[in-house]
Amino acid sequence: MRASEKRRITRITAAGRLELDDTVAMEKKVRISVNGKEVMRLYCSPVKVRELVVGLFMTEGIINGGWCFDEMTVDHGRDILVDVQAEGGISLEGGTVTSGCLGGITFERPASDSATAGKMRIETEKLRAVFSEFQGMSRLHEATGCIHSAAVSDDETILVHAEDIGRHNAVDKVIGHCLMEEIPLEDKIMHVSGRLSSEMVSKCAHWKIPVLVSRAAPTSLAIDIAEKSGITMIGFMRPSRFNIYTHAYRIV
Repeated sequence: MRASEKRRITRITAAGRLELDDTVAMEKKVRISVNGKEVMRLYCSPVKVRELVVGLFMTEGIINGGWCFDEMTVDHGRDILVDVQAEGGISLEGGTVTSGCLGGITFERPASDSATAGKMRIETEKLRAVFSEFQGMSRLHEATGCIHSAAVSDDETILVHAEDIGRHNAVDKVIGHCLMEEIPLEDKIMHVSGRLSSEMVSKCAHWKIPVLVSRAAPTSLAIDIAEKSGITMIGFMRPSRFNIYTHAYRIV
């Protein structure tokens, strides 16, 4: 499925009026069902939808009981229809529309989920190099100007990258990919393109991701959660400088 398409536009410049084809990001409604009963709707870029649903459901604990992503069906049409086969029921209590683009949804989690451990360390220059690699992968953003990116890396290179109209979706997609491919997250780095808000940090805390990096700024609540959950949170990442807001000992 394509994530962008061409639309005819009129561009006004100082030189005059120009008719041309412009690249715009595609946005699709996803209708998610569990055992044939619709439980949720969201909007996303129509790529890596399976990974998005796996990341969202597993992170937020939406299904109470066993389920298998291999048995998930994804049908692309005017809307994207997803059906998840599950043994248990669903839990949507405590769902909160977050501050993210397109109204991301997050759910209350037990405090025991918010504990990041591990001995992960990374040198400053390696961190800059991997984040530079991450920024160079944002082809859809370069083409459309309205896309967020997320990636998971080790201390050497990007392992998985995703783009989406919603920054929470992009994070759920890379987490979902790692879960499906059985890639451990406890010694990895999460890279994101947008601001560091509370729900972004909470997703990393749930999977014990020790380092979270962005070019943008954090919120006060995000800093509080990162401090309590043991996450090294970095903002304003630039080639020559960056800010470490919590647990600076991991950056050597």
